Amino acid sequence: MIEQEITSVPIEEKMKESYLNYSLSVIISRALPDVRDGLKPVHRRILYATKKLGLIPNKPHKKSARIVGEVLGKYHPHGDAAVYDAMVRMAQYFSQRYKLIDGHGNFGSIDGDSAAAMRYTEARLAPLSEELLADIEKETINFVDNFDGSLQEPTVLPSRVPNLLVNGSSGIAVGMSTDIPPHNLKEVISALIQLLEDQDLTIEDLMEYIPGPDFPTGGKIIGNDEIKKAYRTGKGRITLRGKTKIEKRSRNCERIVITEIPYQLNKAKLIEEIANTIKKGKVDNVTNVRDESDQDGLRIVIELKSKANTEIILNRLYKYTSLQTTQRINMLALVDQQPEVMDLKTILQHFLDFRREVVTRRTEFELQKSKDRQHILLGLKEAIDNLDKVISIIRNSQKPSTAKKNLQDKLNVSKKQAAAILDMKLQRLVSLERKKITEELTELKEKIEALNSILNEKEVMDDLIKKELIEIKEEYGDERKTEIITDESKAELDESDLIKNEDIVLSFSYNKYLKRTTDIENIRAGKGDYITDIMTGTTRDDLLFFTNTGQVHILKTHKIPEHHGLSTGDPLSDYLKLPLDEEIVDILILTDETKEKYITIATEEGLIKKTVGKEYETTVSSIKAINLNEEDEVIGAKVTDGQQNLLLGTKGGQTIHFSEDSISDTGRNTKGSKGIDLAENDKVISFNLTANSNYVITATADGRATRTDINAYQIQNRNGKGLKTLTNDSYEVIDIITASKEDKLLFVTEEGQLEEAPVSEITETERVGRMYTQFKLDDDKIKEVIRLPQLNKTE
Repeated sequence: MIEQEITSVPIEEKMKESYLNYSLSVIISRALPDVRDGLKPVHRRILYATKKLGLIPNKPHKKSARIVGEVLGKYHPHGDAAVYDAMVRMAQYFSQRYKLIDGHGNFGSIDGDSAAAMRYTEARLAPLSEELLADIEKETINFVDNFDGSLQEPTVLPSRVPNLLVNGSSGIAVGMSTDIPPHNLKEVISALIQLLEDQDLTIEDLMEYIPGPDFPTGGKIIGNDEIKKAYRTGKGRITLRGKTKIEKRSRNCERIVITEIPYQLNKAKLIEEIANTIKKGKVDNVTNVRDESDQDGLRIVIELKSKANTEIILNRLYKYTSLQTTQRINMLALVDQQPEVMDLKTILQHFLDFRREVVTRRTEFELQKSKDRQHILLGLKEAIDNLDKVISIIRNSQKPSTAKKNLQDKLNVSKKQAAAILDMKLQRLVSLERKKITEELTELKEKIEALNSILNEKEVMDDLIKKELIEIKEEYGDERKTEIITDESKAELDESDLIKNEDIVLSFSYNKYLKRTTDIENIRAGKGDYITDIMTGTTRDDLLFFTNTGQVHILKTHKIPEHHGLSTGDPLSDYLKLPLDEEIVDILILTDETKEKYITIATEEGLIKKTVGKEYETTVSSIKAINLNEEDEVIGAKVTDGQQNLLLGTKGGQTIHFSEDSISDTGRNTKGSKGIDLAENDKVISFNLTANSNYVITATADGRATRTDINAYQIQNRNGKGLKTLTNDSYEVIDIITASKEDKLLFVTEEGQLEEAPVSEITETERVGRMYTQFKLDDDKIKEVIRLPQLNKTE
């Protein structure tokens, strides 16, 4: 009985060892391409097996099952489906930039249809594949035993084609993956030739010849910064977009036609995706989507409604469907059986180094064959020159072996030469044949010298490599299919790209109804309501709602539906949910013009600050406009241009009129400057711009009001105590407003009464003149006064 020894091994060590072995096997033997020929083992074996079957481009196709069986039985003992799927991809024009297998039959479609079963399809090598296999019989690469040791297979193909970049590669190994996009053959070879001539070229220099990937399905790459990053670091992410054109359907109708789609995108799924996006309302004004693709090319037609905005619809298709996708780049490949992420120049250099190795081995093989042939011919020449002696030696020899030895001894020839002399036919003795031997020797001498120069002179070898590359370029090169748009800004579509840009008019009422229309004549308030704000802008602008707490709530104007005719709009609560402690003090519209001006804010404690409008550009729904002291509140916000005069009014009846240019502009997250020096217990209650105003209106809680000429409030220095506007300090001032004679004011009472009064009917007095009663209120009080826009309709 054989004794058994059991050794205990910690399970974590055994698992680690087994996992590492598995990882290495997947990395080297399955998932990653070799930097030299750009092939994974399965693809290399398919091409080699097809070549061994004699299925070259000028021979008839044979059943795919025959090729798959050859690969499985001799080199690749895995599933037949995996081998066939790999072969199918090598034959698909939409998967490979340059096909390596010439397929005959149904090899699948860009709609995602599977290829027919391998028993139905036929295949052979594509012409380019012969360039990958060229010189394989000349000991240019190493062979190793196959899986069962019965045959030999190549470790790499002696490719003349820079296949790793030209056809790209993708694969997932253990803990790593590769995504190398395809490139244009002419461009890659042009870069290789330049690198052969100048080893000091930078990646930027090489990009003059290789501007970016070139996909078999065409399309557009948007922006080249990520291409540069990927070529410098080996990693990046590019934005890829389908190609479209606009066709006129009738005088007012157009159609969008998609002629190319992003790489590896399923056409049928894209059409389904577009249809679903239309159903969900993300893309509108579309009447029909259909596939008109045929043998002439891809054609997806999107019919649009009359006067639809084609640019907006296209942008929405890019945003919400796979018509625009991102393509990951990770240029990882095997270098000396080790995975390595490489930049563009490194990959090109590895290929050139490999070509030098292949050419060196091929040249050494041809040199040895030439020398062997020369050696034989020299023996034959020696025999012909000593023909009588040779005949005598052969005639006097008892057997061939003796004749061979005697020839070696008496003619001073080698064993191989002696054998060749014995095998020489008598016809070689005629003068013409003797001349051929002499000429062949001369040719061989020249060939040997040429081969030696290739091996001994780097310039000669590089010229030969360059010549062969140019031949490949001229034979198989084609024009670029993928367009590169260098404008990086077009890669990311923001919300404005998805919105039709049109002029709008917005109105806001006292009862907080918001309405959007295109015609100012359509603005009207509901019964018992008044329009308090009218703003003009576009559908790409933002509404800014400033609140007493210093916050600004942002509403995109395009999100407000357009209202027509007698509509009074929708409640603001449909669009904004304000916190209970916040109250709107002013509404501004952020237009392109406003962004170049200032937004100026005033607070109860007399602070005033201005900030460039651009700082209010944001993608969030709420931002801070000012840093407030604990007890302070915002009382107003206005758009200014740096040249305005500002008027602050206080609850104690003080006013200060000063120039805006005395305030320095600051960022949003600041407190601002002192506008008025307040008395104890006083606070600012109004903030006005005095341009285009004739009067200052002062109103009190008990219904009194006066109007005073604006010139009575002379310009002062900021941060002073200001001027009085009341004769009696006991009055409770509610508001101090600037207005013109044509304006109307809305007086609002604590009990909710709304009283409209023309400015012209308010008694005009001196600045500190007597206050006159405007309304008899009994037990009610005025709580606020609003200057109404001059267009104000009620029902």
